[in-house]
Amino acid sequence: MTAPLAPPLRIGRSAVGAVSILAGAIGTLESVVSPTLPLLQRELSISPAQGALLSIAMLVTGALTAPIAGVLGDRHGGKRVMIWLMVVVSAGGLVSSLAPNLPVLLLGQVLEGAMVGAMPLSFILIRKLLPAEESPVAIGMVSGFFVGGGMLGTLIAGPIAEGLSRHWMFAIPTFAVVVATVFVHRLLPDDQPTRSDARIDWPGVALLSGIVLTLMFALATAPDMPSQPLLLVVAVVLLAAFVTGWIAVERRAASPMFDLRLLATPAIWRSYVLTYALCVGAALSIYLVPQLLAVSGDGYGFGASSTDIGRYLLPAAAMAAISGPLGGLAARRFGSTAVVAAGIAVMTASLIGMAFVHTEVWHLIVGKALISLANGACITALVIKTATSVDHGTTGTATSLVLVIRVLGFATGAQIGGAVLTAGTPNGSDVPAESAYVAAFVIASVVTALSLVVTRSMNKGVKQ
Repeated sequence: MTAPLAPPLRIGRSAVGAVSILAGAIGTLESVVSPTLPLLQRELSISPAQGALLSIAMLVTGALTAPIAGVLGDRHGGKRVMIWLMVVVSAGGLVSSLAPNLPVLLLGQVLEGAMVGAMPLSFILIRKLLPAEESPVAIGMVSGFFVGGGMLGTLIAGPIAEGLSRHWMFAIPTFAVVVATVFVHRLLPDDQPTRSDARIDWPGVALLSGIVLTLMFALATAPDMPSQPLLLVVAVVLLAAFVTGWIAVERRAASPMFDLRLLATPAIWRSYVLTYALCVGAALSIYLVPQLLAVSGDGYGFGASSTDIGRYLLPAAAMAAISGPLGGLAARRFGSTAVVAAGIAVMTASLIGMAFVHTEVWHLIVGKALISLANGACITALVIKTATSVDHGTTGTATSLVLVIRVLGFATGAQIGGAVLTAGTPNGSDVPAESAYVAAFVIASVVTALSLVVTRSMNKGVKQ
């Protein structure tokens, strides 16, 4: 399918700027939970495992929303679908800001998860609004604003929660999302659908939902599985049934949610595998670093407040803000494979370093900053690889599954971190042993390092 005719370049660049601002706003709202988990655990009386569940609640919704948003964007146009998604996200932010307890806060986070669907819609719009040679840098810009917004949220959440209240740390970013959505509505031209035959494969969506929820169940109950092996059996049986059913439905569907022939393309499936592994490693660091800064254990930890944690993560915020554009430029100059390989090496070294050297605050500051830079550049390069390996008519669908994989990777990493810390907490204590942090960082480094194997043949199957 040929590319649709792009509007004048000036309009395209203005529209990309508006989308980037929106990406920054939703990235800020997405990230306020991470640095304030210790505070939320105290105020809501929840365990580390429940805190990990809170940190992934919106990711579960995102995993289910992204494929639907991608298909709807291909069929009805990215702008229209994006506006409606932001209505749902704003409602979720309002619920979170008013939440009096954990169940209501979980509901708000679930609604906020619709924001994940905005990313494939952004990529649809970019490929329509800009010439091919400018698309990689624009994708990097949007990704960079999203990641940078996430780090901004990490920075400001603590001071807002401690200076005002935890309710305001949700309310302020929600207001920013509303304002940014107005700019998108006014500045973006109405885009034409790319595929008139795109339809939502509801059976496929339902089965994918089952896969995601079963994985979340398995991760959430992982600490109890050694004493209750029936839980493991149930999780494995359910997961196998949902995966088998999803594959069967996608093969037979007239308009499948995801074309399995596309999934079999080497450039696509390798991007998905790498995305998952890198996000597991990054999520573990995102979860562990604030916990390690906040804890005050026997000879380790720093007893930092939420405000201090946000301040310590400021260098990571700066690195995350530039990682997207830098990743886009590097991918255009050196190729996505080289960017991903370099990022994996930096992430692995940083995770190993934090595992065995974390006696000073600056050790964690430097390690987290390097991981933010490397992971942001890697994910940007992988999104570019995926978006440019398919036709325009399947951009939303292909990139939406990248985001599903990203969500599953972050959810897996967060739950592994929560499970390891819970398992490593001595009886009668609420402070995990230092060895639990070391073990979790080592797990993250091993998973990240193993992904290097996939990069060796990453260029095979790329659409020319």
